[in-house]
Formats: sequence, structure tokens, C-alpha cells
Amino acid sequence: MIHADDHKLLKSFSRFSLSLFVNRRFASLLEYTFPMAEKSKILVIGGTGCIGKFIVEASAKSGHPTFVLVRESTLSNPAKSNIIDYFKTLGVNFLHGDLYDHESLVKAIKHVNVVISTAGHAQLVDQDKIIAAIKEAGNVKVKIHYHNFINSIYYTCFFGFHFFWGGFLERFLPSEFGNDVDRVHAVEPAKTAFATKAKIRRAVEAEGIPYTYVSSNFFAGYFLSTLAQPAATAPPRDKVVILGDGNPKAVFNKEDDIGTYTIKAVDDPRTLN
Repeated sequence: MIHADDHKLLKSFSRFSLSLFVNRRFASLLEYTFPMAEKSKILVIGGTGCIGKFIVEASAKSGHPTFVLVRESTLSNPAKSNIIDYFKTLGVNFLHGDLYDHESLVKAIKHVNVVISTAGHAQLVDQDKIIAAIKEAGNVKVKIHYHNFINSIYYTCFFGFHFFWGGFLERFLPSEFGNDVDRVHAVEPAKTAFATKAKIRRAVEAEGIPYTYVSSNFFAGYFLSTLAQPAATAPPRDKVVILGDGNPKAVFNKEDDIGTYTIKAVDDPRTLN
């Protein structure tokens, strides 16, 4: 049922579509009044790293406008030239900035709907800087109760159509891509890293930032080639250290599959918390 006051508000928006008067379900309103939503704009922080490059590739190939936060030194680093050139062929956009440059973080986040951190081990604890930048950017998506679609339209029209046209930050994916840190019992050196990831999780939740955690277990390309020996760069030939009694099973996933399913999670409302 639409009240008289709502009719007055509806008339003021008649230029958008007559469907405003006949569709009381918000889903129908979206279907007939507004254009199809564009692909989410995705920012990857750490996009030239171990897992980051696979996520950037998957994002670009999925048709998402994809942005990578890079330092000037990275773009001119010969060791990174191949991956940078490849990203260019995929249409990836480069934003100059740094995890430790707050202003550049805020500016980059204002351009996108999704922020994915693929920070390495040494930078896990510094992801609180991303959280701070997200809060300052001020574009975190507000959860609107869709049953009151009149208020939703009112909010949307007066705040720049951000809800439909991509001005809101829809979710943050902190650097996880390993074991589920809230459900694993680890020993060092993993224990400390897991504790740091858990701390970042709690910080994201405390700030009310929409989030998705991707727990993909072990990187097949990184760990299997060294039989999961810490700090090893080649398959060990003399001995192998096995933690525990050797019976627990482990899951290894290909890095490109991790990238693919991370981007699929971005597009899936069921993965949003």
C-alpha cells in the first residue's frame, strides 16, 4: 500500500518513469526504471604480487573496470615490466599511490566499488591503514531496507544516484587467501600471521565495513614446488620437515583458480557480510 504522502513524492520523480506509479516492488522498479547496473569497479592493492596478479587478471578478464594501486618505482622496475605490460593489454588502470600514503589511498578508494588487498606477509598488520582510508573516503554502502522503496528512491536521487551508478564502496576483501584464521589451530611461523589476519578481521567488522573473506588454503604453485618447506626456493633433496604426525590433510589450489573465484565472490551477493 502506498500512502498519500508517498504519492506526492512519486509525482516529483515522474520524469524518470511511469513505472514508479505502478510497481510497488523495488525489484520491478529497478528492472523497468533504471539501466542495467554496470560491473563493479575493483581496486587491487598489491596487484603485482604473488596472488595479486592472478586476481587482477581475473578481474579484468571478467569485464570489471580494474584498478591497481602502484608506486612510481614499480612501474619503472625492470623486474615488474612483464606483468605491467601484460596488465596494459588487459586494459588495467594504474593509480599511483602507496599503502603508506594515506591521501593516495583515500583518492583511489573513492573511484571504486570494491577494494581487494593482497598485501604480503610483512604488510598484513598495516592493512589498518586501508581501513582508515575506507572510513575517510566516506563512500561505504549504506544498507537500505528495500521494502520501503519510496525512501530508497528519495535517498538515491538526492545523493547523486550512487546506489545504482557505482559511487558506493560495496565491500572490502582484506588479504586472506589462506587458511580460515578463525577456525585453524596453527603453530609458528603461521600462528603469528594468522593472529594478525584475525585482528584485521575484527577491525573491519568493528567499523561496519561490508566485507568478504576468501579462505583458499594453500597456493599450489608456491607451496607444492618446495613441498611446503618454509623459506625453500627449490624442492628439498636432503630432508623434509613434517609438522605433527603427518596425517592431517591439506588443500592446495591453483593461483589462477583462486583469482577466478575471488572475482566470482565479488559478484555474488551471498558472499557479502
